[in-house]
Amino acid sequence: MSQKAGLGETLIKVLLTLLYGIPLLWILLTSLKPSSLVFDKASMFVFTPSLDAYANALNSELFTALRQSILIAVGTTALVLLIAVPAAYGLARTRGWVVAILLGALIVLQMLPQTATVIPLFQLFGSWRLLDSLGGVILADAALLTPFAIILLRPFFRTVPVELEEAAAIDGTARLGTFLRIALPVARNGVATTGTIVFLLAWGEFLYAVNFFLSPGTYPLSALLAQQVSAFGIDWPGLMALAVLTAIPILIVYSFSYRLLRDGLTVGAVK
Repeated sequence: MSQKAGLGETLIKVLLTLLYGIPLLWILLTSLKPSSLVFDKASMFVFTPSLDAYANALNSELFTALRQSILIAVGTTALVLLIAVPAAYGLARTRGWVVAILLGALIVLQMLPQTATVIPLFQLFGSWRLLDSLGGVILADAALLTPFAIILLRPFFRTVPVELEEAAAIDGTARLGTFLRIALPVARNGVATTGTIVFLLAWGEFLYAVNFFLSPGTYPLSALLAQQVSAFGIDWPGLMALAVLTAIPILIVYSFSYRLLRDGLTVGAVK
């Protein structure tokens, strides 16, 4: 029975590797081809590599978009954690029907289509003079990701032993001090895990960026990619080269945080 389970697990891993690996390989190979060979079946794997697409992609517009993406991802992560950490702790320590209602509301907010919020937020940010600004996009992304972060963080705080907080309360520590000195340090792995996931999601967010930035020169990387598709055609090598360059920072972040994500999500699933 264990051998069959091991074989099934291996087949699933192979299937997932092919499912995600083949498109990534196509992107990389296309970025190294001239435009005339992109859809040439005879040159699918055998061709003379060219770095022209990368040379054309490495310009001031790319570095401006990179700066915008970093600021949006970092700002969104900081704002989300500032709201989600105390909210998740409060839900973890509260009992009764109120918690069920609040968790249900958070799940409903997660189910709300992002497209349904674009027009109301556009009108709201227009009256607040937040259109075409980093602040508007960061605020919109934070509103989108905060319910998800609260739901993800709550199990981490539930794993913090209540006895530790009770002992601190007996010693005269205030509620805020108990949270800052005991609960938060114990759940720091979950906070870091959630922060990493929020950063990755904010980095690739596209819809708010392309609608709330009115000047194309201020687009982040996700929106800059969409600009490569025009009515006059698609520069496939240039588009794929830009996709590879866009993925490098996120690949670096993922590589350094892989163990944290693996261990953190496992711990959070215990309770």
